[in-house]
Amino acid sequence: MLNQEVGSGLADPVHDAQAIFRAVLDALSHPGTLQPLPPGADEVSALSSELAAVLLALCDHDTSVWLSPSLNHQAASTFVGFHTGAPVTADIQAAQFAFVAKGDALPELALCNAGTQEYPDRSTTLVVHVEALSGGPGCILRGPGIRDTQTFAALGLPANFTDLWAANHALFPRGVDLILVAHNQVLGLPRSTRIVEA
Repeated sequence: MLNQEVGSGLADPVHDAQAIFRAVLDALSHPGTLQPLPPGADEVSALSSELAAVLLALCDHDTSVWLSPSLNHQAASTFVGFHTGAPVTADIQAAQFAFVAKGDALPELALCNAGTQEYPDRSTTLVVHVEALSGGPGCILRGPGIRDTQTFAALGLPANFTDLWAANHALFPRGVDLILVAHNQVLGLPRSTRIVEA
């Protein structure tokens, strides 16, 4: 009965969380590369298994969480609270992590917490479930963690994503980081990455 009310967490919390954390870290360290995302928790309504996996690995009672409209319901909030203890906030400026369900609009990056010059690490990290991590408009990435250039073509980002990202990148060392998930894979776009249309 408890699983029906709050959903199941990671089967092996310690080892599964470590594997998921490593996948996310590898994705952010090598922007634009696809990393396999280890199996996570079961889906809870619009909270996909990929979003749930990242949430369970990265969030705890000290990290406030914002949920996109499709996730803004009791089942998802109960899942977050029960399994992580993370407080759910309606104010994306106050969130360390923002989770966006597939099909929900990407929040305006400028409305997220970009951190401060003294504490840029206090910014929001967006975790977004997109349609796919390939098959979309081609983009070229440059920056730390990339030897020369890297390409990516996520499907499901806004048509003006490169313009939005350019404004975010210009804030460096402030700005938000972006984690994209789909089909049991993860792709990282740290704020230090420059993105232009291919």
